[in-house]
Amino acid sequence: MRAKRCVRVITRLVLLLTLTTAVLLAPPPPLFAAVRPAPPPPLPAAVRPAWAATAPAADVTVPAVGRSWPVGLRPPVLRGWEPPATVYGPGHRGVDLAAAPGTPVRAVAAGRVAFAGRVAGKGVVSVELSGTGDPPLRTTYEPVTASVEEGEEVEPGEVIGTVAAGGSHCTSPCVHWGLRRGGTYVNPLDLLPPWLLHRGPSRLLPVFA
Repeated sequence: MRAKRCVRVITRLVLLLTLTTAVLLAPPPPLFAAVRPAPPPPLPAAVRPAWAATAPAADVTVPAVGRSWPVGLRPPVLRGWEPPATVYGPGHRGVDLAAAPGTPVRAVAAGRVAFAGRVAGKGVVSVELSGTGDPPLRTTYEPVTASVEEGEEVEPGEVIGTVAAGGSHCTSPCVHWGLRRGGTYVNPLDLLPPWLLHRGPSRLLPVFA
């Protein structure tokens, strides 16, 4: 009996010694917990650098109020709409339509001539379109020799000038057609309804008795 008690006492002592050693050898807890700094809040739009500003969301509610192409019946599009990724980034803020010098330039929709003159040596005509919201949509045509004056009211298809011989940025003669609402450029082709945008040449059908 005494032997069994001695074994129990020795076992308890060994277990107690093991626990005490583990506690003594354990690393002490840190006095202060590590605190990760919070990320800085985003800068307000007023102080963001220009290169960080993204292009404003385009107003996709462009009404199809166009009733005429600016030039010709269905002119070839030499270069299409290429919206820039940023406000000042590269892109093409309009479409280039093939047109020889002297070709009549027509208002695509009813409106008022907001500008008719020269900008950076190029003739420019700009028309604010009626009934297109506030601020109104504004179409721009260049290079154009204007036949209208600022403040004049124009109707769809009305001639507002002719394609100028010089001032085009195209490799071949063209007129640049742009559209914007305030400072936001949008695709001018959105002004044209499908029947006008995709209309092909007229064909005569045979008549059967």
